[in-house]
Amino acid sequence: MNPLGILLLLFGLLAIAVPVGFSMGLAGTIGLYQFGGWDMVRGILSTAPLSGISVYDLLTIPMFLLMAEFVLLSGVVDDLFRAAAAWVGRIRGGLGMATAVSGAIFGSICGTSTATAATLSATTLPAMTRQGYEPAMAGGIVAISGTLAILMPHSVALIIYGLIAEVSIGKLLMAGIIPAVLVTITIILTIYILVLLDPSRVPVSHITPWREKFKLLLTTGPLLMLMVGITAAIYAGIATVTESAAVGAIGGLIVALQRRQLTFKALMQCLIRATHGTCMIMMIIVGASIFGYFFALTHFTQDLVQWVGHLDVNRWVIIAILLCGYLVLGCFMDQMAILFLTVPVVLPIIKSLGFDPIWFGIIKIVTAEVGLITPPIGMNCFVVARYSKVPVETIFRGSMPHFLAHLVVIAILTAFPQITLWLPSLM
Repeated sequence: MNPLGILLLLFGLLAIAVPVGFSMGLAGTIGLYQFGGWDMVRGILSTAPLSGISVYDLLTIPMFLLMAEFVLLSGVVDDLFRAAAAWVGRIRGGLGMATAVSGAIFGSICGTSTATAATLSATTLPAMTRQGYEPAMAGGIVAISGTLAILMPHSVALIIYGLIAEVSIGKLLMAGIIPAVLVTITIILTIYILVLLDPSRVPVSHITPWREKFKLLLTTGPLLMLMVGITAAIYAGIATVTESAAVGAIGGLIVALQRRQLTFKALMQCLIRATHGTCMIMMIIVGASIFGYFFALTHFTQDLVQWVGHLDVNRWVIIAILLCGYLVLGCFMDQMAILFLTVPVVLPIIKSLGFDPIWFGIIKIVTAEVGLITPPIGMNCFVVARYSKVPVETIFRGSMPHFLAHLVVIAILTAFPQITLWLPSLM
């Protein structure tokens, strides 16, 4: 079976809901057996799992996952939304803008888009509905705000991309900050324009007294200090990403203790959930390692790079084709699966074309995340629909203006790489 046949087998396994790690491991094992027999399979299976996960930087993942679990346990996410809503409440559509800000801040802690969308669906969406927001608009705001998680510092996807691409994880995390701010501003501007076009979709928010605003802001102080401290430590080089992640886990524990939410049972649940998430990612890494050996032995990647290099087209045309492919993949696949399936194949092409791998990682992740709100299988829209009990068609309709606005952002980030690369260049 040639590499194309093994790829079709992999996608077939994914289509019948076999977990990503097992799909890649099984498809890679079958390919290796056909290429070199059982001796090759035994040799690679005896070394690939250990070599794939015995990477020091992988310690970052369980630490950030544990930090996220402690912060969620503390209940500070609800306070975060209330504080954001109080500060922008006087603006028509302010509650939606507060959702975008909350999504950005919570996403930097959580690090995964679907989890952020689910959390916002349970917290901010009911608040918007009670205030009288049009269901489509409220659902669209929550669905798009969930995608901010993947760009913020502490993003698990950025860490995984850095490991696969063998680039500085610290620089990669810093590179995501300005694009994340740009995307957040785009969501806020889109809400503002939609309200200008049809004010009836959004009621006027009540005015919060200044004293109450500062009181709410103080409740989120420990969380904001934790986030800023970790990001500043990475940026200034005071601590490595792994060390910062460990400090973040301890900081999250302190926040949960300070808010008196940490019982022995809750601590065990946090540890178990973080362990489950870590094991899932490690299994994907092991499967991807086995699959990667097959690709390397068959010279599939090298042949593909040579073929692309001989194409008589502008290199930006190839970038546009790749981004369109990521937009489609993002509709029905998780970001982790997309990273492990495509980056080992695509990155050599990007390098051969003379593009910066850090810049490409950011625009690739933004593009795939936009796929999470793209019909017909945008996962974030289905998550929001499930938690909010609003028809998924309504969520898709509400997210469409944000989808169009994000295409503009992707075009800007693609055309001006210095937006992404400026902050890492100062480290």
